[in-house]
Amino acid sequence: MTEDEAVDDDLLTIGAFAARARLSAKALRLYDRLGLLTPAHIDEVSGYRYYRVGQIERARTVALLRQLDMPLARVAEIVEAPDGSEAADRLAAYWADVEARVAGQRTLAEYLRGRLSGRKSGMYENFVVETVDVPEQVLLTETRHVLAGELPAWIGASLGRLMEAAKECGGITAAPFVVYHAEVSMESDGPAESCVPVADGAAARAWAERQGRTHGATVRVEPARRLAYTRISKAQVAHPQILAAFEAVEQWIPEQGLSQAGPCREVYFADWDAAGAGDPVCDVAFPVR
Repeated sequence: MTEDEAVDDDLLTIGAFAARARLSAKALRLYDRLGLLTPAHIDEVSGYRYYRVGQIERARTVALLRQLDMPLARVAEIVEAPDGSEAADRLAAYWADVEARVAGQRTLAEYLRGRLSGRKSGMYENFVVETVDVPEQVLLTETRHVLAGELPAWIGASLGRLMEAAKECGGITAAPFVVYHAEVSMESDGPAESCVPVADGAAARAWAERQGRTHGATVRVEPARRLAYTRISKAQVAHPQILAAFEAVEQWIPEQGLSQAGPCREVYFADWDAAGAGDPVCDVAFPVR
């Protein structure tokens, strides 16, 4: 008997099963190795794989999920769900992630069209750039090498930890901010530094000493400086909208006879969770002289 011959009414060879499941034999072997779709029987002598008719529905589901460009790990999560309702919820969560990514890519494509077509100056017209003088500050900080995809979660977590610690250090004296000491993108990992200004420097140093190397927490004193900044909404904080804000400030600085005097930063002055998409939440800023 060859591998392409049927065994009985319920047990199918890999070739017959592949045809009915609308999958290639190569794909079935891959899914077997990954545990997504294991054969019902493997002949000990020939090594031929056989599948049951009842496995066809699962195989077709796997094939359809793969047509959504779903990673195999996510496919496994869905087909291994304990019931259909949870499987549907997992699929909905995956597709929401896809739509968010595509929306971001659509915005990025439009942004790049403006750059490539020479419409850059028009992209900056809606940003009002001003300066502000910031006094010397004692900062609780965390620094981490982080890629763009990890950045939102890390910012929220690190600022949350530092703001909680600030309760032991005389309280928060100004808006928390994040400093980008080097490029953060999908390929470049910074580092970035989360900073929370606090009132009591001695208490802050004592807190940092107790923390040791936990989360890379430290204390530093930042000298007084002038910032050039533009205020943006919660929706504009998303990538790539925020790139236009940074570039608007960068363009404005030399036009005013100023020069950059340090790495760029995002100053978060509003309650992020309570803010709506159009509410101002962040200043995109550069130290200047």
